[in-house]
Amino acid sequence: MTATDETTTGTVEMEPRRPDLLPPWHTPEREALQLQARAFAMDEVLPVADELDPQKGEIPQRILERLGELGYFGITIPTEDGGLGLGVFEYCMVSEELARAWMSVASILARSQGMGTSVADEARRSELLRKSAAGSWIGAVALSEPDAGSDLANVQTRAVRDGDEWVITGHKRWCGNAKAADFIQVLVRVADPEPGESRSRGLRNVLLAKERGSFPAGLSGYPIDKVGYHGFLTWDLQFDGVRIPADDLIVAPGDADGDGGSKAGFAEAQAFLNTARVHTAARAVGLARAAVEDTTTYLQEREQFGHPIGDFQALRFALAEMAADVEQSRAFYRQVAHLLDVGVPCEREAAMVKLQATEMAVRVTNQAMQLHGGNGYTTERQVERHWRDARLTTIFEGTSEIQKRIISDRMLPRSPLT
Repeated sequence: MTATDETTTGTVEMEPRRPDLLPPWHTPEREALQLQARAFAMDEVLPVADELDPQKGEIPQRILERLGELGYFGITIPTEDGGLGLGVFEYCMVSEELARAWMSVASILARSQGMGTSVADEARRSELLRKSAAGSWIGAVALSEPDAGSDLANVQTRAVRDGDEWVITGHKRWCGNAKAADFIQVLVRVADPEPGESRSRGLRNVLLAKERGSFPAGLSGYPIDKVGYHGFLTWDLQFDGVRIPADDLIVAPGDADGDGGSKAGFAEAQAFLNTARVHTAARAVGLARAAVEDTTTYLQEREQFGHPIGDFQALRFALAEMAADVEQSRAFYRQVAHLLDVGVPCEREAAMVKLQATEMAVRVTNQAMQLHGGNGYTTERQVERHWRDARLTTIFEGTSEIQKRIISDRMLPRSPLT
């Protein structure tokens, strides 16, 4: 068994490490999965990213099919339902490797993993889980609205029961992969809270099944033109009387029957975001690692004053700090992923690692551009892509400011006036 140097390019192997010096979460199975994901990312995903990202192109079907073949859409799905039966740790570990090549490919994994399968009918749930694991049930999540991003309790999109259907009306924003998806999971309001009740009361999630590449009757939208995060389109959506079967209500233990008396929709969104934040930290580490690896190569290639610029101490020390920051964030996200896998409530820790790793990725990719000099400010080098994508990680799945609020609220009581 060999260990892999995670701060150098490709799959450079090192001398075998003593077992007592390996991290406590290391196993041969995890190492094999990591090396497999790394080879796939570098050999198959990275060339596609280099070609399509400048065109704002979408992830091609052949990459989606390969993700399904490798089992990555079902990392966290039980083996009896066709998945790999692994945990958040492996999910994040694979995502880091994929993000090192193209963050969108790491992100598309989150649109599966059993999402959109929590329906009441057990037979249908089992069928959807198998489709999810195989990559034939890839979805999108419509949570945010123009006036409800960080404040999801302010969701105004309505679902009104009409016989055996829900009728959905409202405006959603920042819905990635919406048109290319097999389904959209939509956070809706089925009832208004009574005076004195939490604003999140009456929120539910509904499942809008659809055909890939099209929108159903009543649903329209336009793609939002983004600075980065290419690979799939992000949509602004208008729901104008979209009809969904009544049975397509996402359920969870302790759910009410969709009568507005439950806060299940909000609670499920919060639980989803805990894992999503650790996943975002892993993606941020992948982006920062890419910047370190590309910079390591560039410092050896670029010559000034008759020497590779990597000979200059200021640049060497900057690279050392970048690499140390990446290692720190990797250790942290793996710790929190392990806590989630063993069932430890860790909303604060998930917020902490999301905050720390994403802010780190922005610093490291920015420094990488600086060390590339003028070449870093061109589209000829991958480093500008890493920087553009890293900048988003401090915003989505809850901004850095929201993470600070979550953390501080669990450390300090609030006065009645705040």
